[in-house]
Amino acid sequence: MIHKPTIRRCAAAVLVALTVTLGLGAQERSLTNTYNSKYARVWGVDETAVHWTGGFWGNRFEVCRDTMVVNMWHIMDDPDLCPAYRNLEIAAGYMEGRHRGPAFLDGDFFKWLESAAAVYAVTRDPALDRQMDEIIETIAKAQREDGYMHTQVVIPERNARKNAAQAQSTAIVGAGGPVGTATATADGGAFNNRLNFETYNHGHLMTAACVHYRATGKRNLLDVAIKATDFLCEFMENDPDGLARSTICPSHYMGVVEMYRATGDPRYLKLAHDFIDLRSRVKDGTDDNQDRIPFRDQWNAMGHAVRANYLYAGVADVYAETGDETLLPNLESIWEDIVNRKMYITGGCGALYDGTSPDGTSYEPDFIQKVHQAYGRAYQLPNTTAHNETCANIGNLLFNWRMFCISGDGKYNDIVEKVLYNSLLSGISIDGTRYFYTNPLRLSDDFPYELRWPKERTEYISCFCCPPNTVRTICEAQNYAYSLSDEGVWCNLYGCSELDTKLRDGSAVALSQASGYPWNGDVTITLKKAPRRKEMTLFLYIPGWCDGHFTVSVNGQPQSVTVDKGYAAVRRVWKAGDTLRLDLEMKTKLIESNPLLEETRNQVAVMRGPVVYCLESPDLGGVKIDNVVIPADIRLTPKELDIDGCTVTALTGKALRTPDVAWTNTLYREVSGAPQSVDITLIPYFAFGNRGHSEMTVWMPLNRF
Repeated sequence: MIHKPTIRRCAAAVLVALTVTLGLGAQERSLTNTYNSKYARVWGVDETAVHWTGGFWGNRFEVCRDTMVVNMWHIMDDPDLCPAYRNLEIAAGYMEGRHRGPAFLDGDFFKWLESAAAVYAVTRDPALDRQMDEIIETIAKAQREDGYMHTQVVIPERNARKNAAQAQSTAIVGAGGPVGTATATADGGAFNNRLNFETYNHGHLMTAACVHYRATGKRNLLDVAIKATDFLCEFMENDPDGLARSTICPSHYMGVVEMYRATGDPRYLKLAHDFIDLRSRVKDGTDDNQDRIPFRDQWNAMGHAVRANYLYAGVADVYAETGDETLLPNLESIWEDIVNRKMYITGGCGALYDGTSPDGTSYEPDFIQKVHQAYGRAYQLPNTTAHNETCANIGNLLFNWRMFCISGDGKYNDIVEKVLYNSLLSGISIDGTRYFYTNPLRLSDDFPYELRWPKERTEYISCFCCPPNTVRTICEAQNYAYSLSDEGVWCNLYGCSELDTKLRDGSAVALSQASGYPWNGDVTITLKKAPRRKEMTLFLYIPGWCDGHFTVSVNGQPQSVTVDKGYAAVRRVWKAGDTLRLDLEMKTKLIESNPLLEETRNQVAVMRGPVVYCLESPDLGGVKIDNVVIPADIRLTPKELDIDGCTVTALTGKALRTPDVAWTNTLYREVSGAPQSVDITLIPYFAFGNRGHSEMTVWMPLNRF
C-alpha cells in the first residue's frame, strides 16, 4: 500500500535572510523574468531581493504569511470542502477514488503553491520548504509519464488500467491460464473537451514551477513543468487542430514564455508564438474562448474578460521576447479601449455576467454573440450588477505589468497600482479568510433579485479560481516594487521596503524606503550601497493622479527633474547614506465619468491618491446610501480608522441627504422635500464588507449648486 506524505500544516516564520544562492545568474530570478528579453525596457529584481519592512504592504504580507497561505492550504486539503489536493493524491495512486470538482481545480491548486513559494522567497522558512517538497512529490507522481498533467483525465485512466488488470487477473484465474490481454480505456483523453481547462492547468503549473525554482533553486517542480511543456510541444507538432480547440483561458501563454525564460529552450518560445497563430485554426470559435477572431484581427477588448486579459498578457510576453511587430499595435489599441471605454474606476474588468461582445472591427461588423463575463460594449459599466471577477482584475494587472516591462511607460503602472489598491484587495477580507468572486461598485438591500454570487465574502466559493489567484498576487506584491535597467533602479510601488540587488554590470545596490503610502505621498529612500565612482539613475514613478505636482530633494537639496513617461529621473554618483525625498501632492478628488457612461451620469466617486473610496451603511447611522448627495464644494478630512485590525485613512465631511421616501411599487415620482445636512465617512473601497452585512456605493449623486 502506498501512503500519502504527511503534510505539515505550518505558518511561515518571521522574516529572515533576504538572499540565497541559487543555480541561476543574478537578476534571472524575478517574478516576470525579462532580464534577457530583447524587447523589454526594464527587468525585475530577484524574488529574494525585496521585502516589506512595515506600512501598508508590510501589513498585507504579514496576513499573507500568517493567515492567507495557511488558511487556503487547509481549505484545499479538506476533501469534504475542496477536493483540489485529494484529486492529486488519487492521481498519484495514494488512494482510491474519482475526480471531483471543476476541471480547472488543478490550476487553482498550483496558484496556491505559487503563493507559498512567493512567501518562502522572503521568509526562507524551512518548514514551508519541506511542505512544498512533499506536495511536489505528490504532483510528480500524479503526472502522466508523457508529461500530461490533468487529474480529471489522469484519474479515470488510472482507474481504467486498474480495472483492466483486475479483469485480466480474474480471467486468467477462471480459465486456468492466460487468455490474452485486456486494454485499459478511459473516458475523455487529452484535449478531447475544450471545456476541460487542460492548458489552463498546465499554464499555472509552469508559472508556479518558475516561481518555486527561482525562490528555492530546486528543480523538483521545474522538472515536472518541463515534462508538461515538452508534452505540449509534441502535441502541437502532432495535432495542432486538437490543441487549438482546447486552449481555453490561456494562462499557458504566460507559463510557456516563463518556461522559456527559465530554461532557455527555444522550442518553448516557438510554442508560445505558435499558440497565437493557433487561434486562426479554430472553426466555430466563440468569444467566450477568445478564438472566434484571430488575435491579429482584434483591435478592441472583447469576449470573456478573464480569458481576454490572460491572452493579452501572454501576447505581451511573446512580444517582449520576439519583437513581433504584428502584435504590439493590437495590444496598444486594446489597452486604449479598455482604459478609455471599458474599465471601472477601480481597475475592474468584465462588467457583465452575461453580455454581448461586438467585435468592433471589420472582421464581422454585424456579428454579435452572447458572452459570459463579458467586456461588453463601450461605456457599458453597471454598478449594482457589475461582475468584475477578481481573476479578470488580476489579469488586467498582469497585462499592464508586462506592457510596462516592454515600454517603461508609467501609464501602465497607473493601472497596476489602481488594481492593487482597489479591485484586487476588495476580493479578500482584511483578515485574509473570506473571498468575493465578483466586485460590484454598489450593494443595496432593495435590489429586487438575487445575483449569481453572494453579496458578502465567504470562506469558500464553489468556483474557487479567484481566491488562490488573489492570495498569490498579494504574496507577490513586493516583486512589483522595483525594476532595473542598464541606467539604474526604477521605483514603481511605494511603501516601507528594503532592496538588495545588483545591476547588470555587477554593481551592488541596496536601499531602504520609508513611506506612509498610499495614505500620504511622502517617500524617503536611503542608499545603503551604490556603484563606486559611477553615475546611476533612480527612476521615480510619478502617478497620474498627482497631476505632476511633486517635489524631489537629495540630501535636503531640491532637485530640478523632468518627467518622461510617468517617471522622474535623478542621475548622479550616489554613495551610501544619501537620502532622496519624494513628496507627491495627495489631494482628495471628486471624479466624474464620461457622460456616455449613463449609469454614473451626474454622479461622482471620491479618490485620494490611488485609493478609491466608498460610502458604507455602518457609517451612516440609518441614513440610506441612496439618499446621500455630495456637494461639489465638500471638504473631506482624512481620519485614521481601524477596520478589523487594519489602519486605513477614512474621509469625513458634511454632505446632503434627501428625504427618505419609500419607493415600494413606485417607478417614478415628483421631486419633493429640501435636502438636509448629514455627516458622512468614506472608507477605502477595498475595505467594505468587513464590518458585517452592509450596503455600499462608490458613485454618489452630485449637487453642483
